[in-house]
Amino acid sequence: MNEETNINLANLLFNKEEIKSVEYYEEKYPYRKEKVVTRFAPSPTGFVHIGSLYTAFINQKYSSDAKGIFFLRIEDTDQNRLIKGSIEGIIKDLKNFNITINEGALNEMEETGIYGPYKQSERLNIYKSFAYHLVKNGLAYPCFCSEKELEKLRETQSQNKERIGYYGKYAKCRNLSLTEIEEKINNGEKYVIRLKSSGNFNNKIKYKDLVKGEVEFPENDIDTILLKSDKYPTYHFAHVIDDHLMRVTHIIRGDEWLSSFPIHYQLFNYFHFFLPAFGHISPLLKKEEDRVRKISKRKDPEAKVSYYYEKGIPYEAVKEYLMTVANTNYEGWKSANPTQTIDNFKFSLNKMSSSGAIFDMDKLLNISKNYLAHLPATKLYDNLVKYEEVFDVPFGSLIKEKKDYTINILNIEREGKKPRKDYAMYSEIKDKINYMYDELFNYDNLELKTSYKKEILKDYIENYYNNKDNEEIWYEKIKKLSLKYGYAKEVKEYKQNPENYKGHVGDVCELIRVSLTSSTKTPDLYQIMNVLGETRVKERMNKFITYLDEKL
Repeated sequence: MNEETNINLANLLFNKEEIKSVEYYEEKYPYRKEKVVTRFAPSPTGFVHIGSLYTAFINQKYSSDAKGIFFLRIEDTDQNRLIKGSIEGIIKDLKNFNITINEGALNEMEETGIYGPYKQSERLNIYKSFAYHLVKNGLAYPCFCSEKELEKLRETQSQNKERIGYYGKYAKCRNLSLTEIEEKINNGEKYVIRLKSSGNFNNKIKYKDLVKGEVEFPENDIDTILLKSDKYPTYHFAHVIDDHLMRVTHIIRGDEWLSSFPIHYQLFNYFHFFLPAFGHISPLLKKEEDRVRKISKRKDPEAKVSYYYEKGIPYEAVKEYLMTVANTNYEGWKSANPTQTIDNFKFSLNKMSSSGAIFDMDKLLNISKNYLAHLPATKLYDNLVKYEEVFDVPFGSLIKEKKDYTINILNIEREGKKPRKDYAMYSEIKDKINYMYDELFNYDNLELKTSYKKEILKDYIENYYNNKDNEEIWYEKIKKLSLKYGYAKEVKEYKQNPENYKGHVGDVCELIRVSLTSSTKTPDLYQIMNVLGETRVKERMNKFITYLDEKL
């Protein structure tokens, strides 16, 4: 087709009232002053995957390190796969993990920034205008092939052992005349808009990926679809237009899009757009017996980002773990700078693995334990309240009512050089401290031993217990009590001559511990007794003495 025919075709395919010039949009969306502009562009088709969070986190971190811009764009052009509430879910998940945006969608209806709309479904006229530009310049055309025809084409290519796709001699709508096209449209035949590729599959294109390094591909010769029959754009077309007009400098995305790079490269060139830097992130993997696979939405509960929020795994720990996956030098940096936050670490794309990383839930939980262990008790309390207000309202009310007492509980063995690492998530805390609250305390799950003697407890209450004793005096008194009732005052003495003793001081401590907590394993007993206070200590010991009378 000549230039005049191409213009006539463009005017036939598009409503001129919806079309604006490429120059209009170039002026409307000026180039930014920031040297780094990244984006997170999810589709609202379900819950946010941990791999998607990983991508969002890396994009935000990379732009933040460079004092750049990070925005959220909602890619909702696949109308058949949209799930109601997904946009709100995406925004909530990002907020729960403290991944903040500079621009983009704030909820279903609101957004911030001058480069919007940030929902692709609200940018349809933009895509039509750029598609019009391609058709007008002989770089795109309408295709009327039905799905049945395309399936037959694929079967033929498969039988002939040829590449699958709409290209070359198989692109039968490429050479339709304007008259033929007009006739088909008048007959009501549905059509898509395809790229008219000038690529040669035998030629190579090379580029340096920010993650993968030097990459080489055949040129794209596929006449890929740009606008579907419903006039919504494909991902390939929309993202090129949007990333250009929103002035993205670095496209950091999952490597499932790596093979599509030749199409995107071609489109950027067709429009004479500046080509952003590309970085393709390898997926998070899961080890399953003797094989490795991608972490799965269907098989792995930890694939769902809301899992971490619901379990109460702090977002700081999740992000720290993801950074250990992203940059192997992070752990060494953190070890050398234990008091600094992840914000102070300089992230590098070229230090990312090009082949993927095993997602290690145990390591994440260890990082979480370490993080929670080093939080001041007041901060841990505040975070616990926020969590329980959502997931366990009665317990949340209880700990708010007993704020100072709860903070003292959480501070047990917290201020030493090696604080205890009891909690990996906020959801575990209640079960690990519930015995400290009279409202929740009982002996229901206690396995009684015949060695638990009420006489020892009575004697301890009447003659040995003094809440003003320091830890050294407190323990010396328990040793004396132990000897009085035939128990070794040192464990090693018992081990050397077990026949001489009923047990050792640890057994007497266990009796006291069980009477106060209904558990044989707890944090430091001395600190527990101090937090419980004299009245509660005596009440519980007397309660246990009565319990022993009833049960033994």
